[in-house]
This record gives sequence, C-alpha cells and structure tokens, in this order.
Amino acid sequence: MVLFVIFSAIYALTITGNFMIITIIKQESHLHKPMYFFLANLSFLEICYTSTITPNSLINLLKESKTISFVGCFTQMFFFVALGSSECVLLTVMAYDRYIAICQPLFYSTRMNPSLCVQLLCISWVVGLLNSLVHTVYTAMLPFCKDHLIRHFFCDIPPLLKLSCRDTYSNELVSTFVGGSVVITGLMLTFVSYINILRVVLRIRSEKGRQKAFSTCGSHLIVVTIFFGTIIVTYMLPGSDSYNEQKKMLSVMYGVMTPLINPVIYSFRNSDFQKAINKRISQR
Repeated sequence: MVLFVIFSAIYALTITGNFMIITIIKQESHLHKPMYFFLANLSFLEICYTSTITPNSLINLLKESKTISFVGCFTQMFFFVALGSSECVLLTVMAYDRYIAICQPLFYSTRMNPSLCVQLLCISWVVGLLNSLVHTVYTAMLPFCKDHLIRHFFCDIPPLLKLSCRDTYSNELVSTFVGGSVVITGLMLTFVSYINILRVVLRIRSEKGRQKAFSTCGSHLIVVTIFFGTIIVTYMLPGSDSYNEQKKMLSVMYGVMTPLINPVIYSFRNSDFQKAINKRISQR
C-alpha cells in the first residue's frame, strides 16, 4: 500500500507536469519555436511512455494474483520499447536543434523550418516503431515452456528471454545490435553536437553570453545523461544475477522517475518557461 501511494503520486505528478508543458507551449505564441515544438512532443512521449507500465504495476501492487495475458504482455513490451526508442531519437534531434541555434544562428530559421521539424519528428516515431517491431516479433516466436513467472515489474525483453526453453543467443544479438545501434548512434550524434556547441560557446567573450548558451543546453544535457545512462547500464552491460537485480531498480528510474524529472528540469531551468508560468499564475 505504501508503494501504491508513492508511485500513484509520482504518476499523477508526471502526467500533470508534462501536460502542463504541452498546454503552455500551445497557448503561448512566443514559445512556437522548433525547440519547444520538440519539447512538447517529448512531454507527450513521456506521458505515453510511463503509462505503458505504471498503471498495470499499480494494479499489481493491490492484487494477490498478478497476471497478464500473452497478448497483453507483448503489447506492453512493444509500446514500451517503441516509445523508449523514439525518445532516444527525439533527444538526438533536440541536440541537433541546439547545435544549429548556437553554432549557425543566422541559418536557424531557414534550416529548422516547420517542414523539417515534422519530418524529424516522424523519423523518431518510425525508428522507434520499427525497432520495437523487430524485438517484439523475434521474441514472440520463442517457445515459452519454462515457468511463466516474469521476474520483473513489467514485460521487458531480458526477463522474457529467460522464460524461453530455447537458446536465446540470437535474440540477444538482435537486441544488442538493433537496439544498441539506435541508442549508441543517438548518443554519439548528441555528443558530436555538444562538442561543437562547446567549442563555439568557449569562443564567446562575454560571460553573460556564455551563461545564456549553457543554460539553453544544460536542461537537455541533464535529461540526455540520465536517460541514455540508465538505458546503457540496464540493457547493454553484462552482469551477474545480483547485478541484474540492481538493473531492475534502474528500470524504475528510466521508466517511472525520468518522465517526472524531465518537466521539472525544463520548467525550472528555462527562463522562457518561467515567464510563461508566472504569466499564467498572475492571470489566474
């Protein structure tokens, strides 16, 4: 019951915070920029992402018999992996947006035009859905003739592979190379963007200009570090059974806590958002 109350509060705050970001961006005309367009879509992703696992987990905290159907389990896994992969790509796109804004400001309005923003958003969704489809179909083809006890909080690739009575080496390779390519490629492109941003920022002579540039990128960099870091540790690093138990706790971090942290980071560290929120409060 204690866990139910805690995670219910976290889930409610996550939905409220991310929905607030979407609403403010939609209503404030001065926030109708590529950066906030991607931020609004990130908030929408976070709402869907945490909603794939949290409600069912909350129900299981109150039930004696914690069951899920075969179809329900793989449906949950498909959307969880798809939304997580899409978020990896979207965070990379947001890093590219910051790179153009800081390193090539004179070309920002022409390069980051509405058409390109929509195309980049569609790419993030397509990559996420295709990545998840490969994992879901390939995992669902396995014979599950061992015990049907999923030793995890939700249906995910690693705990499901352990239930199969067939050798899952090929599945692990697919998970590493297909899923890893999405994560590592996104992380490397993000690093390249920020290396170039750092080189440009260090050339700025005024202290105020450097602080403004760092504050613009700081929020996104914190989110990238938390999200990519927990995913790499959970899915791409081998470990013992005791270490794998710790990875389950990390899955709570990126599946439940990260969607809550993101709106807090963006709202409290972003001056434009602070002004928009203060404006809404004063109007109320």
